[in-house]
Amino acid sequence: MHAFEFLGDKQPTDMKSSPVPPVCVVYGADAFLRQLALARLRGTLTSDDVDLVRLEGGQIAWRDLSDELSSRSLFGGDQRVIMVLDADSFVTQNRSRLEDYVAAPAKGTTLVLITDSWPATTRLYKAVAATGLPIDCGLPTRGTRGGAVDTTAVVQWLGHWAKDRHGLKLDRTLGNYLWELAGPQLGRLDQELAKLALFADEKGTISQQLITDVVGGWRTKSTWELLDAVQAGNAAEALQQLERLLIAGENPQALFGAFSWSLRRFAAATRLVQLAERQGERVDLRESLRQAGFRNFPSELEKAERQLRAIGRERGAQLNQWLLDADLKLKGSHAAPARARQVLESLILRLATQLRPAVVRS
Repeated sequence: MHAFEFLGDKQPTDMKSSPVPPVCVVYGADAFLRQLALARLRGTLTSDDVDLVRLEGGQIAWRDLSDELSSRSLFGGDQRVIMVLDADSFVTQNRSRLEDYVAAPAKGTTLVLITDSWPATTRLYKAVAATGLPIDCGLPTRGTRGGAVDTTAVVQWLGHWAKDRHGLKLDRTLGNYLWELAGPQLGRLDQELAKLALFADEKGTISQQLITDVVGGWRTKSTWELLDAVQAGNAAEALQQLERLLIAGENPQALFGAFSWSLRRFAAATRLVQLAERQGERVDLRESLRQAGFRNFPSELEKAERQLRAIGRERGAQLNQWLLDADLKLKGSHAAPARARQVLESLILRLATQLRPAVVRS
């Protein structure tokens, strides 16, 4: 199961009525999720009657684990738990032995393997999936493993986590904004939620402005000034703000996340306008902006309306494709900082309506 399910309110229903399987694997790239899943698993497995043994996977041979698995508790407990930390190399070297063990595990003992990777194509993976408990601690993806991150699932979990752990009300809009601003590391997101909890009111209410102020600090302020300039079509100001942020060490990919968050809403508003026109309905630009995710505040909608008019219908209709092209480049051919900068500059110039040649670099 995925860690979100394992950590959720419904988990572990089977464990409440039956013993934990004899072999468990906690795996995945997100260290924060692994830590949470392991803590929950320890809480389920350990008690006063349980003997817990920790082994370092990079420092043991198979005989060391075999001895522990076949030993009885010196303290007379009914159950033993053997945890193998950093077990990737150990699993690779002893895959066939582990397959044999999963088929006939020792009674009264639970083996927990903690790894970064857990390939789904191996017989060991299938064996543990059939009789044990594998816990996937990578970020959930759409479709098959290795696909795009399922941000809907992540934001939904963040909302529950913010409420249960930090007492915060984090709706989908705020969760998406926080994800774009601070993601994609759940550990960092948890730290930002902890900071936001210090500024929330007694009901745990927070706002987008609070997230902007607390999470991003001066860099976030500069980023929003950059976005304002981009959305207003002012290339000169936008390029100057981009220069300041990059000199300060801001990551181009992180800046693109802020670009995407902001510009996707204008793309959505443009689609709503086009749909209304095709259906012969009256076009209400501010209502389209509100439905696209802008807050229902007169000042914000008025500003967004001015910016969308500056972007224009033609470019607004191309925003999603431009953002997709930029995203693919940043994850592939233009991942290096210098080339990533070019992607952002090109995007700024595509949106510019007040281009000043004096600031354009050759």
